[in-house]
Amino acid sequence: MDDQKKESFLNFAVKMEHINKTFEQGDLIFPVLNDISLEITEKKLVTLMGPSGSGKSTLLNILSAIETADSGTVEVFGNRLSEATEKELTIYRRKTIGIVFQFFHLFPYLSALENVTLPLYLSGTPKAIAKTKAMDALSLVGLSHRQNFSPKEMSGGENQRVSIARAIVHQPKLLLADEPTGNLDSVSSEKIMRLFETCVKELNITVFLVTHNEQIGQSGDINLHLLDGKIQTK
Repeated sequence: MDDQKKESFLNFAVKMEHINKTFEQGDLIFPVLNDISLEITEKKLVTLMGPSGSGKSTLLNILSAIETADSGTVEVFGNRLSEATEKELTIYRRKTIGIVFQFFHLFPYLSALENVTLPLYLSGTPKAIAKTKAMDALSLVGLSHRQNFSPKEMSGGENQRVSIARAIVHQPKLLLADEPTGNLDSVSSEKIMRLFETCVKELNITVFLVTHNEQIGQSGDINLHLLDGKIQTK
């Protein structure tokens, strides 16, 4: 990606212009995202709400480069995803973004520390450096004392904190969270939200969070609502 393109969007974490997305099933066409344009500045906690099937996860998948839009442009910290090569998208996923899922997606027979170090190993980080960074990330989420425990030995809230540590261990610029509190009780959910606030305020990470929870949906710096394929700002 050339330097001019990067420089033109450096003030924005995310810039989407005229994004459209449809899905086909046989002869049927289902419009999901309808001419969405959106600008988000850096270091913000952004929440996105909307009814089931409204396209929230599709929008998140486009930002994570798992899916592509049918039309329009997507810029994330100067990376133009719609024009990137597969090699550039791989680098983008490894360095620019982190992802937190509703169901954790931790390896059940690895320890918390091993789960957090794994993405660093895959990107070629030396073992000693990877371990130090992983221990720092676990300390940040308050789980240094659980680093040798496996997911099955920890609570759901603890597992989600491990997944956050894994998502931020490589110091991403954008953290994408898909229903991160969907399976947690209110106390654990509150801890998770405080962690996301820490990511924004102390680590300078932009957080884009999809939720069904009305209280969480109103707790961001920017609160968005997706309805009939269009973004509404509240």
